[in-house]
Amino acid sequence: MSDDSAATFARYRPLLFSIAYEMLGSAADAEDVVQESYLRWANTDRSTIENEKSYLTQIVTRQSLNHMRTLARRKETYLGPWLPEPIGTQDDASTDVILAESLSFAMLLVLESLSPAERAVFVLREVFDYPHSDIAEMLGKSDAAVRQLASRAREHVTQRRKRFDADQQVAQNVLGEFLTSAATGDVDRLVEMLTEDVVAYSDGGGLVSAARRPIHGADKVSRWMAGAARKGGAAATIEFAHVNALPAALVKIDGQIVSAILADVEDGKISALYFVANPEKLSFADALQPVSRV
Repeated sequence: MSDDSAATFARYRPLLFSIAYEMLGSAADAEDVVQESYLRWANTDRSTIENEKSYLTQIVTRQSLNHMRTLARRKETYLGPWLPEPIGTQDDASTDVILAESLSFAMLLVLESLSPAERAVFVLREVFDYPHSDIAEMLGKSDAAVRQLASRAREHVTQRRKRFDADQQVAQNVLGEFLTSAATGDVDRLVEMLTEDVVAYSDGGGLVSAARRPIHGADKVSRWMAGAARKGGAAATIEFAHVNALPAALVKIDGQIVSAILADVEDGKISALYFVANPEKLSFADALQPVSRV
């Protein structure tokens, strides 16, 4: 591969990773897709390519669709709730509200309910702003078919998406106070900080202790959280970081991440909690991953 070709790929790499990650919800698989795409790019005659960005996006999209089949089989036998793989992001990723929302766990879980084709079209159109005609060429479908998929996916997401609160400082303050109250066992204060219909998801993947089903309701979530904090013990420390373009807490023991905690905050209260404790999903949580929509 020429230096020019390598530089072109490097320039678009944050975009390509972002597309793959939002289609898959797995950073490890997204990295595999990007690497596979790099190898295909290395063997491409660039003189035949009119638009390098669209061509690279097409490669990544098709490779992501292939990986979706493998992921679907893994999820069929997954123990407990499946959550996306958290990724560390720069603070400035949150300044792009569309990007920040699309990387949020709330949105990624909504995208899980779409078909592979719907998810690809929604991500490419609604997040990365590709024209329907370009998406049709990438997917090998007609323009009319892509527009139908886009309409169906948009309606589905609109019905299920939560209101997105992009106030970073409020979210970090609320999460910080919540974790402090959990550590002190103040269940009454925990209840006050949760919406009545709050849901907590705990992903251990069968490798570590975690709730096998989502926990619903402020009372149950607060008591579960207080109990989890007691089990963590004094050896655990908490570091705040930007994860998936939002403030999150990384729980560490002896410098090793044992869980990542993310929250949806609405009007100063937590409406959803996400605990990723599966050790196979934590390697990207505190490693900054460049993301981009351009």
